[in-house]
Amino acid sequence: MRALVLVPVLKQSRYSQSPGSEGAVPVPRRSDEARLEEATGLARAIDLTIAQGLIVPISQPRPATLMGTGKIAEIKQMLDDNDCGLVIVDHPLTPVQQRNLEKEWHCKVIDRTGLILEIFGRRASTKEGTLQVDLAHLNYQKGRLVRSWTHLERQRGGAGFMGGPGETQIEADRRLLQERILRLERELEQVVRTRQLHRAKRRKVPHPIVALVGYTNAGKSTLFNRITGAGVLAENMLFATLDPTLRRMKLPHGRTVILSDTVGFISDLPTHLVAAFRATLEEVLEADLILHVRDMSDPDNPAQSADVLRILDDLGIDEKERSERIIEVWNKIDRLEPEAHEAVSEKAKGRENVLAVSAITGEGIEPLLAEIAERLAGVVTETTVVLPPEKLSLISWIYDNAMVDGREDREDGSVAFDLRLSEQQANALERKLGVLQPVEKEDWER
Repeated sequence: MRALVLVPVLKQSRYSQSPGSEGAVPVPRRSDEARLEEATGLARAIDLTIAQGLIVPISQPRPATLMGTGKIAEIKQMLDDNDCGLVIVDHPLTPVQQRNLEKEWHCKVIDRTGLILEIFGRRASTKEGTLQVDLAHLNYQKGRLVRSWTHLERQRGGAGFMGGPGETQIEADRRLLQERILRLERELEQVVRTRQLHRAKRRKVPHPIVALVGYTNAGKSTLFNRITGAGVLAENMLFATLDPTLRRMKLPHGRTVILSDTVGFISDLPTHLVAAFRATLEEVLEADLILHVRDMSDPDNPAQSADVLRILDDLGIDEKERSERIIEVWNKIDRLEPEAHEAVSEKAKGRENVLAVSAITGEGIEPLLAEIAERLAGVVTETTVVLPPEKLSLISWIYDNAMVDGREDREDGSVAFDLRLSEQQANALERKLGVLQPVEKEDWER
């Protein structure tokens, strides 16, 4: 289908800050051209042919149609000239605005929320993802039944001509929608319980969780594949990955961690969509470490980063927690010109918790893995542990969770290990073994 993409630009400051926050650092907004490019990218993600893209300045939004009559007539002529059957408006539309614009242009009109829902509907491949998309779509459609139906006459109530007026068709449809929403919410509650059970099992085998987050198309799945060797779909396409993927991986010193690839974030993500994907996004909340992947080849990456941090804040990860749990991964430096590449690499070296990498070429991946290992190690404890014969089942746990500096198999069947463990691992081993003796420095020298 041929489509026309419109990006309404309301008169407002290029920078915004939260209300009532005097002296707050302003948050950059992306350029109008970048918004148009992103909107056309979203449209192409569902195989639409873009006839034309247009930035539409709006001085005063109209409650009935969003834009003025002159601009509506101009766009109507463009639709006729380009033989378009669909208009994508990169802005939230009320049900009334959507209905009125369809009447004026005689074609289908969808807003940004509807477009994102359409993409998510196509990308969802698991039962959980399908349930989440269906729930978000039904909540979105609930307020738009007034434009979706033309047979809104009342049904006759009771039997015979004496029956009073029954419910209108729109009331019946709304009731059916609400019943489907409640059914989906019950099914998603089961999904949430299942995820909680999986997380509880993972806690019993205490592998740290590292979650990848970032703006859509920042290269998270490519980085995930580079680190883990997995075959997750990674394309130059918005929302190429929707359902979360988890893989085990070993860090340089042999410690096992779980890496989680999550759905990409995007600006103006609908609230009910965030709510529907809460079960998926909880993987981020549970993570011990979060890798915030940024596309440094995109001129609008500061605005994209601000959008990601805003969503993390909505999920409950505040600024103080972000400084402790997040490593910024400046990706796609292979796309930069040599001078810019050098400047970005030097800037990353001068900042704490920032590493410059290329998921395609592998540049910077080893320092990133070393940083992850160091951050997850915490306070390292040097210990000597003797496993009696009845506790030899813990050997595999030790090799998976600790750094083994020495091993001695003794004649009585016991095994002695010289270990380096984090405080958390030391406590876990102490619970399993019952006693944990710290080693003296001269013992290590011997």
